[in-house]
Amino acid sequence: MKHPRVTGPWSLPGRAPNTRLMRAEFASKRQSSSQYLSSRGPVRFLSSRGQLLSLIAVTTLAFSAPSHAFDLLQAYRLAQANDSQLAAAKAQLEAAREKVPQAQAALLPSVNTTGTLSRRFEDVDRPTGDLNTQYTLQNYNVQLTYPLYRLQNVETLEQSRVQAQVGETQFAQAGQDLMLRLAQAYFDVLVSQDNLTTIQAQKRAITEQLAAAKRNFEVGTATVTDQQEAQARFDLAVAQELAANNDVEVKRAALSQLIGRPIGVLNVLRPGVQLQSPEPSRELDWTGAARDSNYAVQLARLNAEIARREIEKQRLSTNFNVDLLSSGAHSRNAAFNSINVFSTTAAVGIQVTKPLYTGGGAESRVREALASHQKSISDLESARRTAELAARQAFFGVNSGLAQIRALEAAEKSSQLALDSNLLGYQVGVRINIDVLNAQQQLFTTRRDLSRARYDALINGLRLKTTTGSLKEEDLGTVNALLVAP
Repeated sequence: MKHPRVTGPWSLPGRAPNTRLMRAEFASKRQSSSQYLSSRGPVRFLSSRGQLLSLIAVTTLAFSAPSHAFDLLQAYRLAQANDSQLAAAKAQLEAAREKVPQAQAALLPSVNTTGTLSRRFEDVDRPTGDLNTQYTLQNYNVQLTYPLYRLQNVETLEQSRVQAQVGETQFAQAGQDLMLRLAQAYFDVLVSQDNLTTIQAQKRAITEQLAAAKRNFEVGTATVTDQQEAQARFDLAVAQELAANNDVEVKRAALSQLIGRPIGVLNVLRPGVQLQSPEPSRELDWTGAARDSNYAVQLARLNAEIARREIEKQRLSTNFNVDLLSSGAHSRNAAFNSINVFSTTAAVGIQVTKPLYTGGGAESRVREALASHQKSISDLESARRTAELAARQAFFGVNSGLAQIRALEAAEKSSQLALDSNLLGYQVGVRINIDVLNAQQQLFTTRRDLSRARYDALINGLRLKTTTGSLKEEDLGTVNALLVAP
C-alpha cells in the first residue's frame, strides 16, 4: 500500500519524499538487495524452505529428552507392537478361528463315561426272617455317539468358517487403520512443528520491527502509530507462540502414546518434493474398487453370507437326525440279592429323531433368520455406497491437494518477490515498517501452508488406498522415502 506522505530515514514526518533522490537510491540498492535481506535489513528472516526446516530439529530437541531419531516406518513398527486396537483385533481373530474346530466337533464322534461307587444298607422283612445287609455298589458306563446325518451341523461348520474370515478381515482392517492413524499422528507433529517455527520466525521479525519502530520514533522518522502497531503484533505473536508450543507438546504426546515410547527428532518432508497423482487416474476405477474391495464392504458381505446360512440351519433344525449309538456297562453288586455278582453289557444301534411339534418356535426362528438376512443385504448396499463416497472424496482430495500445492508454490515465489520489493521500497521510503512486516508474514504463512498442503496430500493418498483395502506397508515405505533428516 502506497501512502501519500511517507516517512523514512531520509525524510521528516509529514513531508513529501524527494522523488529524484528516491529513484537514485532505489536503483543503487537494487543490486545489493540480497545482501541486505540476509544481514543488513531492519528484519532478518528465513529466506528458504531449508532454513525453515533447519529449526525443526532444534525445536524438537527442546521439547523432548530422548535424542533417538526415527522415521515413519520405524514409528509404524513400534506402533505395531504397542497399539491396543491392533492387539484386540488379533485376539478377536484367534477367538474367531476357534469356532471352526468347535463346529467340526459336532460332526465327530463323542464319548461319554460315567461311574458310580456307593455304599448301600438294606433291611428286608421276610416271612422266614428279617435280612439286614450292606454292600458296595459299583457301576461304570461308556457311551459313544456318532452323528451320521445332521445337516444343521454342516451349516454350522460352514458358518464358523465364514466367521473366521470375518476375524481375518477385521484384523486386516485394524492393521490398515493403524497405518493411517500412525501417518496422521506423525504428520500432525510435523505440521505443529512447522507452525511453531513459522510463528517463532514471525516473532523475531516483529521484534526487530518493534525495535526499529522505537528507534525511528525516537529520532523522529516514524510515527507513534508505527510503534504501537508493531507492539500489538509482538504481543499477539507471544500469545501465538505459547499456543503453538502447547500444540507441539500435545501432538508429540499423541504420537508417543501410539508407539509406546518417547519420541525424539522426526524425519521431515524433503524440501521441494514433487508428489505424484494417484494411479489409476480415473475416479471410476477407484470407486469401483471401493465398492468391491473395501474392508467394510467385505465384512458386510461376509455377514450377509452368515445370515443366509442361518436361514438354512434353522430350516434344517426340524429335519431327521440319525446317530450311531454304542454303549458298554459294567456293574457289581447291582442289588442285595446279587451280591458278589458281576455283569457286563454292550449295545450298538442307530437312533433316528425328528421334532414333530415345537410350539411354533422353529418356524419363528426361520422368520427371524429371514429378516436378519434382509437386514444384512441392506447393510451391504449401505457399505458399498459409503465406500464409494469415501473413495470419491479421497480421490478429489488428492487431486485438489496437488493443485493447491502448485498454487502455493507459485504463491511462495510471488511472496518472496513481494518481500524483496517491500524491503527495497522501505529503504527508499515508499514503504513503511508495517508493509515489510506484512510481506514477511505473508511469506512465512505461505511456506507453512505449502508444507501442510503436502502433508495433507500424502495423508489423502493413503486414505484413498484404505477405501479400496489396498493400503500396505510398502505404501508407507514410499512415503517414508520422501522424508529426510532435518
